[in-house]
Amino acid sequence: MANLGVVLGTNVLMSRIAFPTSMPGRIVGAWRHSHLDVVLSPFILSELRRVLPRLSHRHGLSEAEMDDLVDVLCFAAHVVEPAPCTDGRRGRHLRDPADEPILATLVAAREAQLAEALLTGHGDLLALSVDWPVVTPAAFWAAHGRPTPRRCETAALVL
Repeated sequence: MANLGVVLGTNVLMSRIAFPTSMPGRIVGAWRHSHLDVVLSPFILSELRRVLPRLSHRHGLSEAEMDDLVDVLCFAAHVVEPAPCTDGRRGRHLRDPADEPILATLVAAREAQLAEALLTGHGDLLALSVDWPVVTPAAFWAAHGRPTPRRCETAALVL
């Protein structure tokens, strides 16, 4: 059975790095233990590398280690090029044009059947949940993090 796939927003990755026991930490842990597939894009990886130094007081990584972390993520995740949305839903509720590549990553991941949702804590992206499967890490965990007895034998996220 294929694992459930998700696009992780930059803030989810940053939260995991800064706060390993957080909800994003649990989700990345599920990925690390092969219970979840993660999709990223060159844009998300680049944005992560750009903002990693802001939390250096939390993670203590050197510049070289930050580069290595992004490289490892590039190999561990499915990496897709952001794809344009052609059905008119994309721009309707997009408050910040800078978030377009994140939404475009979700579009590409869904078209490639690699991910079902975008996990983020970013309010501007969460506002898109009217048209797109965009959820918080907590909502995702509540829905998928613990298998119910009915799903125990086939659950993708047995943690």
